Order: sequence, then structure tokens, then C-alpha cells
Amino acid sequence: MPDSIPVTDVDDSLLIAGKSFQSRLLVGTGKYKDMEGTRKAIEASGAEIVTVAIRRTNIGQNPGEPNLLDVIPPNKYTILPNTAHCYTAEDAVRTCRLARELLEGHDLVKLEVLGDEKTLYPDITATLKAAEQLVKDGFKVMVYTSDDPIIAKRLEELGCVAVMPLAAPIGSGLGIQNPYNILTIIEDAKVPVLVDAGVGTASDAALAMELGCDGVLMNTAIAGAQKPVLMASAMKKAVEAGREAFLAGRIPRKRYASASSPIDGTFF
Repeated sequence: MPDSIPVTDVDDSLLIAGKSFQSRLLVGTGKYKDMEGTRKAIEASGAEIVTVAIRRTNIGQNPGEPNLLDVIPPNKYTILPNTAHCYTAEDAVRTCRLARELLEGHDLVKLEVLGDEKTLYPDITATLKAAEQLVKDGFKVMVYTSDDPIIAKRLEELGCVAVMPLAAPIGSGLGIQNPYNILTIIEDAKVPVLVDAGVGTASDAALAMELGCDGVLMNTAIAGAQKPVLMASAMKKAVEAGREAFLAGRIPRKRYASASSPIDGTFF
């Protein structure tokens, strides 16, 4: 018997910047206890795209120190350098250029420009400035942003290959706080929309996918769990289930009950 039965004959791969991926779960590499824990959790997640904070992680810029690429090799994963901990457009652009050098011309990056250390909300003005420069420099930019539909559309128009609105503040685990904003972004977008930040557990990931998001990126929800490998496995299943539910089309919500069995033709 086959290992699995396809639920649809339609190719449902995630397409980002012209490249297709089977997994719609993207994961980060921060906050794990050690490299081995990082490796096991990422493997359990089934993710193909793994994001790396260039300013916090060694991927070759510090010879002699443990190299993250030893446990997430570029021949197995698509490495997504990110600009975490950048608070100006200039720092973000500089960090992306460094990543391109370290990764031998790799041009797919995740842009985030933070506004302050307390909220870690994106500085939208600086994000727009950095995105415009990076696109001009030939980068394929996946961009972390607020859940403002107008800003999301503006970033798409600048040439970003994916928009990544927050569900809630980074690391908060609060889940999707403004689902109708996210839904509006999805409805208006012509590029992939991926929820980024705020996911706490599997139901949050499933909800994002049920809304119609193209994917979910998370780090703390897995790395901060009591059992990261088990949580990674749960998130993998949640993203897959949420996507299937979205494609299947849920029943409409009703105020009153309706019988699950028809009454036509009954005798009493």
C-alpha cells in the first residue's frame, strides 16, 4: 500500500520567488538549548525553509566557533537569512548584504526592522525604506510587517516576494489577535502571505492556515516549548490540517441548529 493517499490531485506546493516548497511551515533557529536540539526540532517540523538571524548566529563569519550550517546544511534546507535585531533601515540592508556574501550570492532574505526593544513591533517607515533599497539591490525580500492591510499592499507593490504580518507580538504566544486584518491582507495580496510572530500552539497555526494564509513562520513556539521536538511535530500537523480545511471549505456558521440527517421521507 502507498505510504499516503493524496487528498487532491492538484499541485498545492508553496511558491515563493519562483521556487516551490512542499512544507508551508517555516521555522527559526534561535532559543534552542544546543545545536543538536535545533537539528532534531527542525527535522521534526518538516520545514524546508529555515530562517537564521545573521547578527546573532554564526554561519561562517566567526571561524573556529560552532557553525549552524553544520546542522542545517544548505544542500538540505533553504536558508532564509533575517535581519533580527536591526533597528534602522541601514543596518538591515547592511546585514542582508553580509548574508549574501556569506552564502555565496544567496538573495532570498527575510527583512525585519524593529521599532523598539519593548514591543519588537516593526518600524514601518524604516521597513519600507529598507525594502525599497533591497529590491533595487536584487534581493528577493520576504518582509515582516504589521497587520495593516494598506502597508502590506505597499510592500507588495515595492516588489517584496512575500508579506509576513504578525499575528501578535514576537514571542508572545498570544495567537492571531486581528484575524479580519489578516484576512483582508490575504484577499488583496498577489504574493504569498505568511503569518510571522505570535503563534503559541498548534491551534494558532491551524487558524492561520484556515484563514487562507500561505504559510506560517515560527520560532519561540517550538524552541520555548517544554518538549520542542514534540511541539515541532504538532506544528507540522497543524499547518497541514489547517491548509486542508481551507481547501475543503468549511460549513457556514449558523445561529441555530440544523439536523445532520434529512427528515424528508421519514415515517413519523
